[in-house]
Amino acid sequence: MAGAPPLRAVEVLGVRVHDVTYDEAVVTLEAFVQAGRPCRVVTPNPEIVMAARRDLGYRAILNGADLSLPDGIGLILAARLAGKRLRAHVRGSDLIERLAARSAEAGWRWFLLGGAPGVAAEAAAALTKRYPGLGIAAAIPGSPDPAEDLTLRRAIAEAAPVHVLLVAYGAPRQERWIARNQGALDVPIQMGVGGAFNFLAGRSPRAPGWVRRLELEWAYRLATEPWRWRRQLALPRFAALAAAEALRLRIAAAAKG
Repeated sequence: MAGAPPLRAVEVLGVRVHDVTYDEAVVTLEAFVQAGRPCRVVTPNPEIVMAARRDLGYRAILNGADLSLPDGIGLILAARLAGKRLRAHVRGSDLIERLAARSAEAGWRWFLLGGAPGVAAEAAAALTKRYPGLGIAAAIPGSPDPAEDLTLRRAIAEAAPVHVLLVAYGAPRQERWIARNQGALDVPIQMGVGGAFNFLAGRSPRAPGWVRRLELEWAYRLATEPWRWRRQLALPRFAALAAAEALRLRIAAAAKG
């Protein structure tokens, strides 16, 4: 795509992930807006990869995205074990902040969809306070129920122009929603953002910077949201599978040599 850096992809346990830095991701998103066609952005992490291993339809949705961000240190480590390279851990929540700054400069309008009642509006208010000039076309909870798709598509069309659509229904519902509606929406950037609205609205605490730099955000979230323990059972399974895959690749390489 004109203006965007060429995207190299790495496969992590069957899920395609692009090897991008934050700056390259922003440049790619800007190219999506310039091109004007609907583009889908996903943010796979180990939990999402494990879900995609169980659900081939969901895996196809992830692998069909225009931009797949390495949103999880586990993906970086798994790729490294397999002899591949992902240069940066690109967190979706941090990319939103960078994209908001660029959007305020460029005059791009956002539509926030999802979250609990009131959360999208609170997130929108926080964003416009932090990034004066950022245009928010609308911020509503909506519903991931397919029966509501037409109503939501109409709401987004009525709010036009919309350049960035953030969908916060959690994985895999948000990715399925975007995949169903992407082609019917005249929105260049369509991105699933999980719990990012809660962070932006201040309803969920974000790990301090030093915790993120140590790549321990998963532990911080477990400590502050202990109900997540069931979801994080996927992490040791992911690690075991990544190690087994790396061993398989090394044995195969040795046999060829």
